Amino acid sequence: MGIVTRPQPVKAVMGVLTAEPGLLSTVYDELIQHLGPIDFTSELLPFTSTNYYEVEMGPDIHRQFISFERLIDAGTLAEMKLFTNTVEQNFIRQEPDREARRVNLDAGYLCLAKLVLASTKDHAHRIYLCDGIYAEITLRFYRKTFQPWEWSYPDYRLPTYIAIFNKIREIYRGQLEDAEIF
Repeated sequence: MGIVTRPQPVKAVMGVLTAEPGLLSTVYDELIQHLGPIDFTSELLPFTSTNYYEVEMGPDIHRQFISFERLIDAGTLAEMKLFTNTVEQNFIRQEPDREARRVNLDAGYLCLAKLVLASTKDHAHRIYLCDGIYAEITLRFYRKTFQPWEWSYPDYRLPTYIAIFNKIREIYRGQLEDAEIF
């Protein structure tokens, strides 16, 4: 029988999509209230990997990644995703024939070995957590860098994104060393 141990805390990360970058400071204020201070913000990157979100959000979509200073329990991922769904809903724009999201939040966490994202959609490579939320290991840390899987989203495979997650991992590793958790 294995001995149950408490896992290391993980670093909350968020991928943010929007065609209205002016909204980000207000969105981030809501996230900070729940997740604590932001300790990393990437530059605003053009989102060109797919046009999936254009019908809802419009053209000229950008992505930004942020991470949070306060480390969290990995078991709270579903709660974080449900919270970010509420934040997205707060910024819905009513159109004559539908509601349109103005911001899309990819909630997840990073640890030394992987990047995990939450989803409301089931698939063969996703594990059910609770309350309609699934977890997906989107990237793995292997040979000194993050590496995609065959199911990783196309944009999460980009060298620019990989470099961002490597940077966030460095911040996280420093936090673990400072707390002597490492």
